[in-house]
Amino acid sequence: MIDKKRKLGKHISDINIGDSYTVSRTIEDRDLLLYLGLTDDANPLYIQHDYASQTPYKQPIVPSVMLFGLISSVVSMHLPGPGSHITQHEMTFPTPLFHNTDLKITLEVIAVDETENQVALSVTGFQCKDNEIIHGKLYVKPPYKTNSFTANSLENFF
Repeated sequence: MIDKKRKLGKHISDINIGDSYTVSRTIEDRDLLLYLGLTDDANPLYIQHDYASQTPYKQPIVPSVMLFGLISSVVSMHLPGPGSHITQHEMTFPTPLFHNTDLKITLEVIAVDETENQVALSVTGFQCKDNEIIHGKLYVKPPYKTNSFTANSLENFF
């Protein structure tokens, strides 16, 4: 495992205001069942159609924490990428997301602080084209540059 190189995400010096990443996804019942099983969340609003039909939502909704998990995945895998860490988040969920509905989430860099090795990202998410379901801001520590393990261990031989 030591010799296997892992590609890290963007270093702070490679991130610019305006950089963005968009992901499109459909949250299906299978995804919800995996989430509910993992978290042991038994909220009937998320999966029981008979209960949800009697609420103002009229149908089951996707848990907001599950949507945040998707956002966290975008940070970890794409912007800034592997090695990143979310340190703070502020999210609102103005309208619910229903099962089997198309979702589009965009993260955009709105501030870069090289001295603190931190970036601020705006988050917006839409169901269809004009129904906002997520609005917020994240503070993220991008990956740190590391030295090669073998370069340090052989420095006495040069």
